[in-house]
Amino acid sequence: MHCAWNESKIGGEIVAAVDINTVANEVYKYNFPFTNLINKNIQSLSAKTLNRFNINTILMSPPCQPFTRNGNYLDENDPRTNSFLYLIDILDKFEKLEYILMENVKGFECSSVRKLFVDKLKECKFEFQEFLVCPSSIGVPNSRLRYYCLARKTAASWNFKRKDEIMSMIPVDYGIPNTLESIIEKDVSDKYLINEKLLRHGNIMDICFKDSIRSCCFTKAYTHYIEGTGSVFTAATPETVKMCFEKANSFDVGSEKYVESLKKLNLRFFTPKEVSLLMSFPIYYKFPETVTLKQSYRLLGNSINVKVVSELLKLLFN
Repeated sequence: MHCAWNESKIGGEIVAAVDINTVANEVYKYNFPFTNLINKNIQSLSAKTLNRFNINTILMSPPCQPFTRNGNYLDENDPRTNSFLYLIDILDKFEKLEYILMENVKGFECSSVRKLFVDKLKECKFEFQEFLVCPSSIGVPNSRLRYYCLARKTAASWNFKRKDEIMSMIPVDYGIPNTLESIIEKDVSDKYLINEKLLRHGNIMDICFKDSIRSCCFTKAYTHYIEGTGSVFTAATPETVKMCFEKANSFDVGSEKYVESLKKLNLRFFTPKEVSLLMSFPIYYKFPETVTLKQSYRLLGNSINVKVVSELLKLLFN
């Protein structure tokens, strides 16, 4: 969110950042050492305390698990919604709040928590617009369909033309879609090569090339599982990949000869740096050495696309 705010070029000061994930906070502090970072559950902060910051804008990404299949779609019955429900409850207590941007997973738009949130926005005299947007729709070569809500009190001066339904596009001219070549690192360590155990599942891999203008959504389980966790990369040509898979599939899937046929492709995982660039983080954004590879992928899998949020912020303040 901080990176998106910076990219949007909107003036203002980040007065506080709040999170309870200690690893996320470590990375945040490493990149933004001078920002007031509060390592607490927001439920421990009263409206009176929050008003001392003179907040006029909130950017937030509440826990998404209650609105996912893995979280059993427990919705407001999931205790992980408590922090967001608390914020909804005290929304009318903010003395200077004018702007809100909220992000969550696709599925939130069907939840009871969404209704509670929208009803509270109306009660507090906010105008709002909801979105279901994928980064690929603005030229980013990555899929990450997410729900967003923009809310603003000064609606009379809001130049953005809103619609009653959820919008699926951000009205922005992004030009020619980017390819993956611009984010691919050189001389990548062999530790990112896909091991034999995972190569046995080669037929379910989503393979990308330097000229690809797409990649699958990266999740926190990336590198631990193959299916549905994100794409893999090869420097080989599509023709070479096709030929190797034709040979591999002449053997039993998962067999030793099958795996040997795929080894020639040097299939590898995207590095954390490459994933962060696909999610539009700035080139200077880094992970401290104390953060492990697994932790890096988990944080990225729970993160947002910076470009999408920065474009939405421009609409919010238009």
